[in-house]
Amino acid sequence: MSDISIFSAVSYLVQILFLLLGAYYFVISIFSFIPRRESEPDDARFRNYALLVAAHNEELVIENMVDSLKRLDYPEENYEIFVIADNCSDRTAAIARGAGATVFERCDTRAAGKGFALEWMFDKIFKMDRKFDSVVVFDADNIADRDFLRQINRQHNKGARVVQGYIDSKNPGDSWISYSYSIAFWTVNRLFQQSRANLNLGCQLCGTGFSVDIDVLKDIGWGATCLTEDMEFTMKLALNDIKVGWANDAIVYDEKPLTLSQSWKQRVRWMQGHADVACRFIWKLAQKALSEKKLAPFDCAVYLLQPLRIITMGAITAMAWLQTAYPDSNLVIWGMVPSGVWNFIVILQFCWTPFVLIVEKKISKKTLWGYLAYTVYTLTWVPIAVVGVMNKNKKEWFHTQHTRKISINELQ
Repeated sequence: MSDISIFSAVSYLVQILFLLLGAYYFVISIFSFIPRRESEPDDARFRNYALLVAAHNEELVIENMVDSLKRLDYPEENYEIFVIADNCSDRTAAIARGAGATVFERCDTRAAGKGFALEWMFDKIFKMDRKFDSVVVFDADNIADRDFLRQINRQHNKGARVVQGYIDSKNPGDSWISYSYSIAFWTVNRLFQQSRANLNLGCQLCGTGFSVDIDVLKDIGWGATCLTEDMEFTMKLALNDIKVGWANDAIVYDEKPLTLSQSWKQRVRWMQGHADVACRFIWKLAQKALSEKKLAPFDCAVYLLQPLRIITMGAITAMAWLQTAYPDSNLVIWGMVPSGVWNFIVILQFCWTPFVLIVEKKISKKTLWGYLAYTVYTLTWVPIAVVGVMNKNKKEWFHTQHTRKISINELQ
C-alpha cells in the first residue's frame, strides 16, 4: 500500500470517528430543548446538610463564600458550614472562622489535592454526633445563590441521591479568557447537563455545587483522589447505577481564570485527569452498558472519549488546511465526505453556541467580541488535549490563584 493510500485510510478513520461522536453529542443536545415533565416532590421536608468548602490558600475570597452560605434561604438549623483549610500557609483558616464557619485544618503534603481533602473530611463528618442527610461540596472561590440549597433539597426530595447544581460565572467580563470560560459553562449547562436530565441519563459532576447523600458515600466510598476527582466519582456512581440529578435553578457562581497561562495549566490538569479516568473506567462502563443494555453507562463511556474527539477535531482542521494549501496534490483527504457536509457542520457549530446563549439569556453588549474570543479559546483545546493525554500519568496538582473579591450582594 502506498503512503498516499495509508494517509487516505487514516483520514477516513478520523472522519468516521469525528462524525459518529459529533452526531451522538448533537442528537443528545437536542433533547435539552424538549423539557421533561417535572413531578412535585413527594417529601417537602428540610433535609440536613453539611456544606463543605475546600480551600487552599484562599484568604482573598473565602470570607465572601462563607457569607453567601450564611445568607442561604434555608432554615439555619438544617445546615452547617465547614471549611477545609487544606495545607494552607496564609490566613484562610482564621478568616473563615471569623466569618462564622467551622474550620478543620489539614496538613498532609504527601496526599495533596482536593480529592484527598474531601475524603479526609468525609470521614470526620461520619463520626460527628450531629447527623446529616447529605454533604454539599463547594470551592472557596464560589458564591452561592440564596436559593441554592432549597433547589438542591427539592431534587433530593424527588428521589435523587446525588445532585449537581448550575455552574455560572461570577466574573465573565474580566478578560477574554474568563468570558470564554463562561460561554463554555453556559453551553455545557444547557446542551450537556439539561439534555441528560431530560433523558434521565444522569449528569456529570462539575467539581463544585454538588450534593451527595451520606448513605451513598458510606455505601460505595469516595475514593476519588485523581486530578479530576469529580469525573472519577461520576464514573464510580455510574458503575453503581446511581444517576446524578440536575438542579438547574441551584446556581453557584464560580471564578474563572483571567489569563491564558492560568487557563492553560488548569485545562491541562483537567485533560490529564480526564485521560487517566478514561483509561481506568471506559472499558468497565462499556462492558456494563453492553451486558446490562443500559444507556447511562454507555453515555459516560462516550463522554470519556472527549479528549480523543478534541484531538480528532484538530487533525481534521489540519487536514483541511493542508488540502486548501495544496489543492492540486494527490492527497485524497476528504474523499469519504462531500465538502458540502463539512461546510454544513462548520456553519452549524458556529451558530449553535450563539443560539444557546440566547436561550440561556446570556446575550449582552460583549457577546460578539466574546464569541470571537471563545472561538480562539476552543482551538487552544487541541494542543491542551494532546499535552494532557501524553502526561496522563503525572499527578502534580496546580493551584489556580483566585483574587476576585465579589460578594453575593454585587451579583444579585
